[in-house]
Amino acid sequence: MANEQIDIAIVGGGVSGVYSAWKLQKEFPGQKIVVFEGSDHIGGRLLSVKPPNIPDMVAELGGMRILENNQFRIVKLIDDLNALLPADKKITTYDFPVDESQNIAYLRGEFLRLFDFAIPDRIPYNLSFLEAGNGPGTIIVNAIEQIVPGITDESLNEEQRREMARNATFDGVELYNWGFWNLLYRVISSEGYQFSIDAGGYDSTLLNWNAADAIPWYLSDFGISPEYKGFTNGFQQVPIVLAQFFQEGGGEIRLKKKLMGFEFTGGQFVLDFNGEKINAGKLILAMPRRSLDLLMPESEALKGIQPLISSVTPRPLFKLFTTYGSPWWRISGYTNAEGKFVPVQSGRSVTDLPVRQTYYWPKRDGTPAISGPSMLLASYDDGSNTGFWDGLRPQRSAAWRKSGARAAMVNPFVGVDDKKAPVINGVDARLNQTWAQYEAPERMVEEIGRQLTQMHDLDYTPEIRAAAFRDWGEDPFGGGWNSWNIGVKSWEVRDKIVHPIDNCPLYICGEAYSDAQGWVEGALQTADIMLASLLNKPLPASKQARPVAAATS
Repeated sequence: MANEQIDIAIVGGGVSGVYSAWKLQKEFPGQKIVVFEGSDHIGGRLLSVKPPNIPDMVAELGGMRILENNQFRIVKLIDDLNALLPADKKITTYDFPVDESQNIAYLRGEFLRLFDFAIPDRIPYNLSFLEAGNGPGTIIVNAIEQIVPGITDESLNEEQRREMARNATFDGVELYNWGFWNLLYRVISSEGYQFSIDAGGYDSTLLNWNAADAIPWYLSDFGISPEYKGFTNGFQQVPIVLAQFFQEGGGEIRLKKKLMGFEFTGGQFVLDFNGEKINAGKLILAMPRRSLDLLMPESEALKGIQPLISSVTPRPLFKLFTTYGSPWWRISGYTNAEGKFVPVQSGRSVTDLPVRQTYYWPKRDGTPAISGPSMLLASYDDGSNTGFWDGLRPQRSAAWRKSGARAAMVNPFVGVDDKKAPVINGVDARLNQTWAQYEAPERMVEEIGRQLTQMHDLDYTPEIRAAAFRDWGEDPFGGGWNSWNIGVKSWEVRDKIVHPIDNCPLYICGEAYSDAQGWVEGALQTADIMLASLLNKPLPASKQARPVAAATS
């Protein structure tokens, strides 16, 4: 029997994949465009789930927020989608708090508040005279200003800062040939660096990756007074809505279709979906680096562009949510000088324990939980800290290559033919069956309870009612985000990898090869660059990001 013939095959049902499908459908309304997704749901590293018995909260096991002040692509996309959605289905956001001054910093066995960072004698680190009294963000921003003088000027926009970093040198060496960690050690003390790691909550952001990219990236993500936004119905609503519009226009989404390999012959692609062969005129791989690595042994075309693919490094991310009968963390507040008790109730606390960051999760409208069933993002880990949890969970395996998905997953499109696009009738129906798929094992739950008790200085351990986790280091993702390698001219690779082989209609897009790694904004950026190449059109005019301001905490 002859292979099925389609016009455009898009492999990957994350944001860049379904966004590209939606855009291409408008350009080629008569063509057969199909999105193939190896798992059983749309969204990629956006994974929004409903916790049991807490209807007014949504747990974000994947991406959870945007920076509204400088991520113009995702802001515009939401506006465009909302213009097409009925009033009761619109994508809505809320203010997403992070560092509240009364929150906790449990560091080197000392119980501190975030406002204590301004009091040098209270900080259990031997900071230099210039570092003392500053929070981790300010220490790093001040270091960046020493490395690239003028780059923190408030009048600059993001593109101007990127251009400065690409052209800058330090000690006679171009910044792209420096590691960020190497440079920081030249201008701040080792204690200042360790304090910035511990109190900043992240490990991988300050490690050795391409300094020409790390510096503007850090200033955009952490070095300003950010305006974070969370999503009322979960961030996964964005790709779900994109998929819905693509389907309504006649496009197809096929779930549990894992691409095993492909070849380009006779002017077309022959795709192997675990023995099922499909021909396609054009192929878009909307996938992270690790997924491309897994394809490479079976796909000669990818072997030829291996240097481009390997120009980034996947970085692990881990999230663990826990639910409770009441928001017990409020009692960990303090009494201020006026005798008023200030509760801990929103934003995050940080620690050098393996938990690293704990977010007091808001309700769907962004307000804090002050009574009744409630939830924590109990641990938000990255880098080497994610390895701590490996000893408290089933061993990782290469299950993706063998079976295509996590063994415990349940198809959220119950009763729907996988070959056909599911009818999406609203976000809630897509989220209420998934918590159990990611249930945390008992030993992990016991350990998270022990560490939360320690960092909140409690004399009892609050009862955890339910717990769910997601380790994004597992295949096929390999990491929660990707970072540019030292020595790579990222701005050249970014524009080349979207169409890496001349006279071959193979295209690649995704967050990994963008200027906004780790963000949906980056996925949209590379998708836009890829679409401009495929359609032989100029890139759409881009709105400049708002000016940057130095961090104050």
